[in-house]
Amino acid sequence: MRLYRDARRETRDAIRISHFRRVSRPVSRVSSSGFSLIAALFLIVVIAALGAFAVRIGSGQQQSVNLQLLSARAMAAADSGIEWGAYRALRANSCTTTTLNLTEAALNGFSVTVVCVQTDHPESNATVHVYRIDATAVAGTYGMPDYVSRHEYATFTDAL
Repeated sequence: MRLYRDARRETRDAIRISHFRRVSRPVSRVSSSGFSLIAALFLIVVIAALGAFAVRIGSGQQQSVNLQLLSARAMAAADSGIEWGAYRALRANSCTTTTLNLTEAALNGFSVTVVCVQTDHPESNATVHVYRIDATAVAGTYGMPDYVSRHEYATFTDAL
């Protein structure tokens, strides 16, 4: 019996030693390769999100510049309507409501409605004519991103 106990004790010691050896082994490359895959995917997602953000900001700035340019063109078209109305009122003695469809250069596509209202004021031995000219320039379709409208008015007189 004694022999049996000793053999059993030796077997338990051998199991403990082999278990200790398994635990103390260094970690293999196979078990750590998944971590680099996760890090790479995270990096790709972050860079893609930054790229999408940059594209969105860039397109928003481009839209803003386009709207400012359309606004400046609409203002120039309304100014053209004022000048046309003033010329007709002061030189041709014609104060009428007219719609101009502009076709030249940067103002191509603008429609300008010119409204002229004349009031007469007696002054000493003459009558002074005062003209109020309203010009509304419109381009594009209302509700669309390329729609723009500007309204201006001016007052002129033929008094010396």
